[in-house]
Amino acid sequence: MTFLQIASLLIVLAGAFGAINYLFLKLPSSIGILVVALIASVVVIGLDAIWPAMSVEETIRATVLSVDFSGALLEGMLGMLLFAGAMHVKISDLRAQWRVVVLMATMGVALSTVIFGIGFSWLTGMPILIALTFGALISPTDPVAVLGVLRQASLRKSLETKIAGESLFNDGVGYVVFLVLSGLAFATTTGHADVHGSSESAVMGASILFAQEAMGGAILGIVLGWLTFRVMRLIDDYSLEVLITLGLALGGYALAVALHVSAPIMAVCAGLLIGDVGSQYGMSDETRKYVDAFWKMIDEILNAVLFLMIGFEVFAIALDSASVIAGAAAIVLALIARFAAVAVPVTVLKPFRSFSPGVIPIMTWGGLKGGISVALALSLPDGEWKPLILTATYMVVIFSIIIQGLTVAPLAKRVGREPELDMD
Repeated sequence: MTFLQIASLLIVLAGAFGAINYLFLKLPSSIGILVVALIASVVVIGLDAIWPAMSVEETIRATVLSVDFSGALLEGMLGMLLFAGAMHVKISDLRAQWRVVVLMATMGVALSTVIFGIGFSWLTGMPILIALTFGALISPTDPVAVLGVLRQASLRKSLETKIAGESLFNDGVGYVVFLVLSGLAFATTTGHADVHGSSESAVMGASILFAQEAMGGAILGIVLGWLTFRVMRLIDDYSLEVLITLGLALGGYALAVALHVSAPIMAVCAGLLIGDVGSQYGMSDETRKYVDAFWKMIDEILNAVLFLMIGFEVFAIALDSASVIAGAAAIVLALIARFAAVAVPVTVLKPFRSFSPGVIPIMTWGGLKGGISVALALSLPDGEWKPLILTATYMVVIFSIIIQGLTVAPLAKRVGREPELDMD
């Protein structure tokens, strides 16, 4: 199938499944599309098991596998999704919660990666470096899934800012950690590691790569966002300014990839700057209205397509009993690791500030995994452990989006009833 045919099919199915959800299931739109896609996939698999001569499953499986989900998300959709998400988070709100956001996006990701990696290695016998790589791809919360749910959850403003800000930044940090660990893990397992190099030099190289990716992405995003803001101040044409923001999101992401700095962090920093400073001081009221509407529409459409693709990725995984058991264990481990990623930073900061009721359980349960984890799992080189990682990742993501996504709002209402107590 050509790119146009695939894109057309995805849009048609997203619209059709969205209509089915709206008329019958009445779930939040993105989750509803995922559920309908998942039900349709399971029905096809069941029918094919009853009537093998139909061969429908094999045809759909071949079509799904022909779509480069990892490339489409990591090199195409992700830049616009992160940019759109960041545009709707105010820097002033983020500044009030910056300590929590920074600690959870750094210390939290590190803790979660280690806890999950060691636990999964112990349970399955997976080599520790590969297990840590798995931990790195499953630890970050997915800003696409998180922001999609937050729109429906009506959480307190400070809590919403914590979850949204953390998900935007820990995604970029987690991606960099994943790149570092996967480079070490698969260089070692494929025999291409430098046998003359010391562990100290490997750690030093990994540290330099992390600093280059993370800091470089932030600096590039701020510079490009500032330059774009300065240009937009000279223009009063809403259609041109919408086009300029689109160019910033797509062109900046591509430039970050070419410069080997973190493209996700670049997109977040640029989106924050344009959505706050650029919106206040570089746009007229009419331009602000059109830019907001455009990026909200882009966000909704790409969210729908992404959740549809996640639902169909069931055709790309192995559903044998051992993998399913390991996937169930991964769900439990992911929740334990997420709890540590939230509880430790909150405990560290408690002597210096107060927190609103229920912050730990709400942020633990509200730390949703999503398409980015699936895309990173698919991007791993083929090997003995990839099918297991892919199946376990898919199970964690489905559980996270459907079960956690549908229950985080009731949980927040139940455990966070008292008045806001957050202080800077």
